[in-house]
Amino acid sequence: MQPLALHHVSINVPDVTLGVTFYTEVLGGTLRNDRPDFGFGGAWIDFGASQIHLLEAVTPQALGQHFAVRVADLDDVVDELRNRGITVGDPNPVGAGRQTFLADPAGNTVELYEGPTGP
Repeated sequence: MQPLALHHVSINVPDVTLGVTFYTEVLGGTLRNDRPDFGFGGAWIDFGASQIHLLEAVTPQALGQHFAVRVADLDDVVDELRNRGITVGDPNPVGAGRQTFLADPAGNTVELYEGPTGP
């Protein structure tokens, strides 16, 4: 197998409308309008070259599972989120980059990651 890219990550949210608001208005994703009717609530959101799929379901216990959103300037993003009243941790070094974490309204963990500059 030779993977080309990560297409999407699915996460459970008990309130799809609240999830869509968070992932679009707070984290900057774009709601798609081509999600088929699967017989349960959900939404597809574009996030750069990948997607986040929200599934209307109970959020599982947080045991370390998360996904990371790469950002250009972690300090600016942390300041912006805190100014909006979002609780977000302080950035910390990880490898050649920096990271911090926050939770969406359903309690899903989201990592914000700033990678090293250059090639």
